[in-house]
Amino acid sequence: MNILLRSHADRRLPALTLAAALGLTLAGCAGAPVATTGSAPLTDAGGRTLYTFDKDGDGVSRCAATCTATWPPYVVKAGENPAGMSAITREDGSRQWSLAGRPLYFFAGDQKPGDARGDGVGGVWHLARNAAPAATVASSGSSYGY
Repeated sequence: MNILLRSHADRRLPALTLAAALGLTLAGCAGAPVATTGSAPLTDAGGRTLYTFDKDGDGVSRCAATCTATWPPYVVKAGENPAGMSAITREDGSRQWSLAGRPLYFFAGDQKPGDARGDGVGGVWHLARNAAPAATVASSGSSYGY
């Protein structure tokens, strides 16, 4: 069986070779976040770019209501269990994927796999990366950076 990982630049990497080199266990879940090497931006299995929000706390999403129209959360689906990811419980009770406690989102302005138009929006939205530096949580205000 040939399993492939997709990086942000749509480069396909042999997952079994990559997993062996990194000592990772792969989760074969369609739609689950895809691990990439180094600081490459993360995407879901379909190649859609994932983002983090500076105003989120550790394991807490502060993007709710109107914010989620522009920044849909990456919602956990039954049976998903990707390596290196954890799930948080949102205020509405739904579950959202996170990386190192940082909730993950999509950007509604991304039209196709590989788009990364949300990076830097409002100075508070950033590409999700495996080796992302810890972000400083900004004061809670009503601005969602869009």
